[in-house]
Order: sequence, then structure tokens, then C-alpha cells
Amino acid sequence: MRIDVLTLFPGFFSGFLESSLLGKAIEKGLVRIDVHQIRDWSTDKHRTVDDTPYGGGHGMVMKVEPLVAALEAVSKPGARRLLLSARGPRLTQRHVRELAALPHLVVLCGRYEGVDERVTAFIDEEICIGDYVLSGGEAGAVVLIDAVSRLVPGVLGNPESLTTESFSEDLLEYPQYTRPETFRGRGVPDILLSGNHAAIDKWRHEQSVERTRRVRPDLSRDPGGKKGS
Repeated sequence: MRIDVLTLFPGFFSGFLESSLLGKAIEKGLVRIDVHQIRDWSTDKHRTVDDTPYGGGHGMVMKVEPLVAALEAVSKPGARRLLLSARGPRLTQRHVRELAALPHLVVLCGRYEGVDERVTAFIDEEICIGDYVLSGGEAGAVVLIDAVSRLVPGVLGNPESLTTESFSEDLLEYPQYTRPETFRGRGVPDILLSGNHAAIDKWRHEQSVERTRRVRPDLSRDPGGKKGS
């Protein structure tokens, strides 16, 4: 998979791209991530990328010319162009899986009061990572890249774990325990020590269902499989 990131702050990504899991994936050639400075596509001596909004208002708006020039310069045929935006649909694990199956993503990080609306004619979709506002799209891009890259075949050492993660089946993950068996009076559930794997699987599923109903009722399903609280 190839991911190109367009940003005003390339340094934001340096430590993240060197982190253990992603760094190893990049070293192995499983994922290629290139970070580009948007100002490289500005056309004036001041490298201007923003201006005041038409109609008045607070803040600055990112200009259409350098953003579109950057998008067109780094996009290969078949690339999916994404804009991190507070007004986009909220990112889900199902959507992450869809993106991870694509060969090339171009991720545009907005700043200031946002981007000129005409930029949206040159992207494929807007993505929001949550119902809150950040200073820019960089933090959202890190979330998106991490979520997508770990689903690329070969990135995770234990790919089977993906099938039991939170949101893998619209359920939150069941409780996990490891040594010691007892800590400050709190023990591991007896079922996990029983060696009865069928019973353990049943318990884990029940725990996932219960946790989902309690913590994320918007994800829960009734026994007939219909989604609802």
C-alpha cells in the first residue's frame, strides 16, 4: 500500500513513521508513506497557502490552487483522495477495512478555518475521526494511517487477532487477562483457567455482547441480528 500525506507540518509525522509496527512495515516494503509540504505547490515568493474568506469572518482559509496542484501531483491512477474534515462521515472499522484494500491513498490535512470549498471537487471523500474539532488534520491523519496500515497483509505478526478486536463484528472486545493469576485480591475468571475452549469462546462472546450493550448501545444487535439499542 502507498499513502501520500499533504500537510503544512511534515515534522508532525516523523516520530510516528518510525514507531515499531509501522516502521517495520515501511522497512519491509509492505507500506510506503510519503509526507509532502503543501507550500511546495504555492506560486508566490512568500509560499502563501491561505487567505481571508470571501464574505468576511474569522480566521483564514486554505487556498484552492496549491491544494489542487498538490493533489494532482502526488495522485497515481486509481488513488483515493481523502480530506480530514470535522464535517465528514465518522470513520468506522468497516470503512477502515475498505480503505486498507486499496493500493493508494492520498490524505489531505486541512488547517485554519478549513479549505476552499472548491477543493472538494478534487477529492473522493471527507473523513472525520470523531465528533470534536482539532487544530488541523494531522492528528486525524495519524489515526487513519495507523488504523489502515495495520490491516495490510503482513504488517501484524498475528493477523488472527484482527478477527476478535473491537468493532470486528460490531462488538467491543471481551476482557483479557494475563499473569499473575491474582492481583490485590482480584482474580482471573475461573472459566479462563478451565481449559474448556468451547466454554471459553462462549463466555468471551457473551462478555463482548454485554460490554457492547452497556458501553456502546448504538452498536448492539438484538438476537435476530437487527441493529439497535
